[in-house]
Amino acid sequence: MSKLPTGTSEGYSRLGQACARLVHPSIADAGERERQRRLVAVALAGPILMGGAFAQVLFPGTDLAVALAAICIVFVVGWTAAVTVAQTGSRAIAAPLLLACATAPVAMTIHLAGGVASPLFLAWLPLVLEPWFALRSRAALRAGLAAMAAAVTGAVVLSLLLPETVQPATGAHWLLPIAYGMTLWLRRAAFSADVEAVPAEAPLASVETLMPAVTLRLARGGEVVDCTDSARSLLRLEPEFLFGSGLMDRIHVSDRIAWLTALADLRDGVEHRHVELRLRLPADGQRRDGGYRAFALDLMGQGAADAGFVAILRDNAELAGLREALAEANRRAELGKARFLATVSHELRTPLNAIIGFSDMLESGMAGPLANDRQRDYVGLVRESGEHLLAIVNSILDVARIESGTYPILPENFRFADAVETSLSMVSCQAKAKGVTLERVLDAASGDLFADRRAIQQILINLLSNAVKFTPQGGRVTVTATRDPRRVTLSVADTGIGISAEDLSRIGRPFVQVLNDYTRQYEGTGLGLSLVKGLVELQDGSLTIDSAPGEGTLVTVTLPIRTPPRHQDLFDAEIVAIPPAAKPRTSADEAIRQSA
Repeated sequence: MSKLPTGTSEGYSRLGQACARLVHPSIADAGERERQRRLVAVALAGPILMGGAFAQVLFPGTDLAVALAAICIVFVVGWTAAVTVAQTGSRAIAAPLLLACATAPVAMTIHLAGGVASPLFLAWLPLVLEPWFALRSRAALRAGLAAMAAAVTGAVVLSLLLPETVQPATGAHWLLPIAYGMTLWLRRAAFSADVEAVPAEAPLASVETLMPAVTLRLARGGEVVDCTDSARSLLRLEPEFLFGSGLMDRIHVSDRIAWLTALADLRDGVEHRHVELRLRLPADGQRRDGGYRAFALDLMGQGAADAGFVAILRDNAELAGLREALAEANRRAELGKARFLATVSHELRTPLNAIIGFSDMLESGMAGPLANDRQRDYVGLVRESGEHLLAIVNSILDVARIESGTYPILPENFRFADAVETSLSMVSCQAKAKGVTLERVLDAASGDLFADRRAIQQILINLLSNAVKFTPQGGRVTVTATRDPRRVTLSVADTGIGISAEDLSRIGRPFVQVLNDYTRQYEGTGLGLSLVKGLVELQDGSLTIDSAPGEGTLVTVTLPIRTPPRHQDLFDAEIVAIPPAAKPRTSADEAIRQSA
């Protein structure tokens, strides 16, 4: 069989694909879909030939308005039949109606064109061939023969009743038979098989024998040009509904950026991309709206620079469900951990307060004098140990509240310099005992700040305590505060032992300390910097650490400046109860800039 010219073959193939997309998606049987596709094609193209025949035989001797009305009626009937099949998925009414309505125009065309003497006498031929072409059954062939007999008989009757309306045959009457003959030549393969011949292309390389998947061939722009039949089972869609931009139209809006990015990467030379996205599926028996379902898509190039791509689409709903279940389990575990730590911390704080209180009473002599200095030293050790343990418990409680999202941030107006001075005074005794000098540079930070003063002071105290702890005798700790119209920047620099580049990635996590020959001698739980990091994140700030072994450490905290609400705004504002929600936390690697 000779091949069609490239342009004609491609155009005819695209026309067939367009008609296939008009078939109702509820039709799952491949044979019935093919019959309805051909029926829709006949209903859409038939009025064009019939309208041309009417134009040839009506315009010479009929009023223009009548001729145009007759042509419009032909198009309305044909296209209404096509729409009926596309919308209902049934041909029970459309097919007989289309054949019946075509009989009368054919009879009128044969009569007006001059009967057997005119080439338009062949207008009866589509009445026989098109039913067989569309439905491929003996019943359709018998119905076509009956319609042909009715049309010829009607033409004879009209010629006997209205002989004066018969027009002489002309050479122009050959145009439509020749045009129809060309359509028969284009469809010759379809007349000899139930399913049209597949275009001579390389078959899709598919993994469908190994797992449920749909293999797609894409153009470089992302349009689907071919699709395997497994789309019917996996997507509940006919392959034709994915052609062109059909796949893109079904991708969830929030996933389209990832899809377009993957296509751009492949065009730039990347060999493979994996994308997870959600596709909108048609309704089934369980969900009327169909809804979205998770899928995984592997995209690969085809070698040539101007070639398209191959995509393998797999169901990813189970994996997505497991991820959601894991995220929910982690959330519940975090909440459970926070509740456990809060409960344990509360239960520990009550006896610790009693231990510290009674130790103070014994040491001050309120319960009577102690027998000797050794007893006084022991009572002092009990009090110091209790205070140390209480500080640890309070830190654990604060970290747990931050991670659970229940730590309250209560902004207020206060002098930023006063908060810095208060924090310095609280660590001054520790610095004096070690012989560490505390310095401050606060001139640029004068003025009021609208923030949570308690959280600011907690940040300063923890940073200063760490700096003093890891700075040897004779060292120096410097606090610098600067301010501009948008942010406040607080820096704590020390001349201590410093931190190596590989250890910077680990600090800032709860209960993590950098343990080496230098730091092993220092006490601590590793909660101080974690608490600072959480408090900074809660106030939409940033934390950076610059350090090197033997060179000291510089910790910089940047906080945005917020504007306090006016008194009138407080009265006019609507009170809305917002439940506490866990703030998303990034890893320490992302939250802390690592440099050495």
